[in-house]
Amino acid sequence: MQDQELERYSRHILLSQLDYDGQQTLLNSRVMVIGVGGLGSAAAQYLAGSGIGHLTLVDDDVVDVSNLHRQVVHTEATVGMNKALSAKQQLTQLNSSIEIEAVTTKLNEAELLTHLASVDLVLDCTDNSASRMLHNRVCVEAKTPLVSAAAIRMEGQLMVVDANQQDCPCYQCVYPDLSDQQDTCSQSGILGPVVGIMGVMQALEGIKLLTSLGASSCGKLISFDALDLSMRSFTVHKNPQCSVCAAK
Repeated sequence: MQDQELERYSRHILLSQLDYDGQQTLLNSRVMVIGVGGLGSAAAQYLAGSGIGHLTLVDDDVVDVSNLHRQVVHTEATVGMNKALSAKQQLTQLNSSIEIEAVTTKLNEAELLTHLASVDLVLDCTDNSASRMLHNRVCVEAKTPLVSAAAIRMEGQLMVVDANQQDCPCYQCVYPDLSDQQDTCSQSGILGPVVGIMGVMQALEGIKLLTSLGASSCGKLISFDALDLSMRSFTVHKNPQCSVCAAK
């Protein structure tokens, strides 16, 4: 770590639980953020600020003015621009010392598996169940840790999936019959800070996974309610008949 990096990350290094070695691990890490909307905006900013050495941002959508109340990595100047490119532009200004790759197309299963071969962690910041199921499946197959979150109206949920940890359930275990006919932000609305809170939590859980900082959140479904600021943690179990992870 160079002198300027020691100064930049000094508040991290002061933490006994993280220290110099933990920060060096972050600098050596490669993280993929799939979806740079509300969740991905918050998550990517904190990952970049924390010094993740290589960020891959994946999004085939473009910035719309209706996104700006919650997708805070984007600006009025980037309306109409691809979200991955817009986010890369802003994050480069936040931390020019890290590598940021923008993927502007939607990746299929084979393409995702190719990317995962060189990735330490995935954050699923998409807004539909079909994408979450796909990313859960490929991450379990590749044994790449995954932090998945969702937010709608004034509520959010978060789950960590890590096939490297024994008895850690996957997303399919918890939602075996989930259909894609669900509410979306464009249909039901979303309070801006709610999606930001969940995205920041994804970044936090990601840093914990990369550095072994704190206890693992595998086996928990974390639920947030903005109206009373309550955070609840539910124990979830691996399904021995799960079509995705039972044999992993």
